[in-house]
Amino acid sequence: MLSVVGRYLIFLGKLFVRRETFKVYWERFIDECIAIGISSVFIVAIVAVFIGAVVCVQTRANLVSPVIPIYVVSNIVRDMTLLELSSTFMCVVLAGKVGSNIAGELGTMKITEQIDALEVMGINSASYLVLPKLLASVFTFPLLAIISGFLGILGGYLAGTLSGIITPEDYIYGIRYSFIPFNVFISIIKAIVFGFLISTISAFQGYNTRGGALEVGQASTSAVTNSCIAVLIADYLLAELLT
Repeated sequence: MLSVVGRYLIFLGKLFVRRETFKVYWERFIDECIAIGISSVFIVAIVAVFIGAVVCVQTRANLVSPVIPIYVVSNIVRDMTLLELSSTFMCVVLAGKVGSNIAGELGTMKITEQIDALEVMGINSASYLVLPKLLASVFTFPLLAIISGFLGILGGYLAGTLSGIITPEDYIYGIRYSFIPFNVFISIIKAIVFGFLISTISAFQGYNTRGGALEVGQASTSAVTNSCIAVLIADYLLAELLT
């Protein structure tokens, strides 16, 4: 276990030595933003809308006391979405999509000796291949978290108003009531950390693949599993530090 952590830290150090020119990284950064961020908007939107709707419906179903005002439903939807669903839950989903893609891509390049060819050409393959993915993840994950937060609250609004659970006025009042702006920054900070963990862990698994096609599949599975575990551990630590 400690040896794996040590190799992971050494791998991170390799990302920042013998770097290429800014122009090279900029072009690859834009490509990775499209591959990681833009291509994930649809799945993030679908998950966010329906999770927000489910939270709204389930919360109303469990508010049986007449003492509790109805606007508490949207209040709970807002806080759950901003603090957990738009960052942690979204990144667990992205660990499956983005993490497996990164690990599979690098694993395939490793077993077909494309990475060795880059090293022979005098290029730091780890920095050239992984650093743009890392920067793109850190940049796009917070944007996806913002989109997810908005769509989650919108999903709760649509489910609540269309089904008659809550009036539009009560829902808007509830999301404004006792709002803490710092919760938005908590979601963004979490997304940045999770983006770093998912991209680097997945890249580490793919970059160190040995064998053939079977091992590439195993590397992708390990990347998703380890990324999810890292995200959940980091989520707890950030909750203790930021709240």
